Amino acid sequence: MIHPEISVIIPAKDEEESIPELCQWISRVMQAHGFSYEVIIIDDGSSDNTWQQVTKINEADERIKGIRFNRNFGKSAALQTGFRAATGKVVITMDADLQDSPDEIPELYRMITQDGYHLVSGWKKKRHDPISKTVPSKFFNYVTRKLSGIKLHDFNCGLKAYQDTVIKNITVYGEMHRYIPVIAKWAGFTKITEKVVEHRERKFGTTKFGLERFINGFLDLLSITFVSRFRQKPMHFFGSLGTISFLVGFVFTVKVIWDKMDALYFSRIPIKRDITDQPLFFLALVAIVIGVQLFVTGFMAEMISMQSLSKRDYLVIEKVGLDMKEKVSGS
Repeated sequence: MIHPEISVIIPAKDEEESIPELCQWISRVMQAHGFSYEVIIIDDGSSDNTWQQVTKINEADERIKGIRFNRNFGKSAALQTGFRAATGKVVITMDADLQDSPDEIPELYRMITQDGYHLVSGWKKKRHDPISKTVPSKFFNYVTRKLSGIKLHDFNCGLKAYQDTVIKNITVYGEMHRYIPVIAKWAGFTKITEKVVEHRERKFGTTKFGLERFINGFLDLLSITFVSRFRQKPMHFFGSLGTISFLVGFVFTVKVIWDKMDALYFSRIPIKRDITDQPLFFLALVAIVIGVQLFVTGFMAEMISMQSLSKRDYLVIEKVGLDMKEKVSGS
């Protein structure tokens, strides 16, 4: 089987008006530069005629392929499914709303194949979005840069390019599509850079993202940071906290016992309250119990990390131009 040079992955939800124009645009760019290619459109539970448009285009051009979910699973699920289906040496992801320009593809391809980058992320330096999206986006990009150490201005840009080895060795789940560069870095793909790309005004439809995505995005950032650092050795996290808590409880216990012994055998001054009536006793007890629980949690997490990750299936009800199993696995 001859693999194409480029695979373009496009998650789409209710984009029936944009899909035909986008596919034509991609085809013009690819043919102008002589690339062999495939386009994989993932219909993420659209309620309009997006899938009908995909099947119609596939009938005219078998390089345009499609995968259809039975319901909306989200952008991460769509990307993960597209990653598993892609066969190109370089994989390009872009949004279906025509705000990402296919004219950027040749340079992104060159940066991967000639400059040797593992991942090139688009930077929408000049954005055509309302302030309600740009201000929170700048904040989260700043926080992500600081926590991850990756110097990108726009982690959430849908236009990205990857070496095929990257997308075959990472797993995107939940809402983690915003942090694919972070996931790639922790997987060992450290040659990451960015390219200023054109950001166009939306031509059809409305945005599919609300303000809740920023809250979810912050929680996802904390999650990916924790998992990336401690998934191999969870005992380093839970065990350390458990040890500290246990030692604090042990010190409190020694203090309570010493006070009791001092009252009985040395100072002869009776303690006004029983040990069990003193707040310090309960602090010691709670600290020791929490310390033991955290240590046991770390031990169990260490055992679980040795097991293979469980898989969840995204149900694919239809497909065109692809030879795939009925269910595409993802985490």
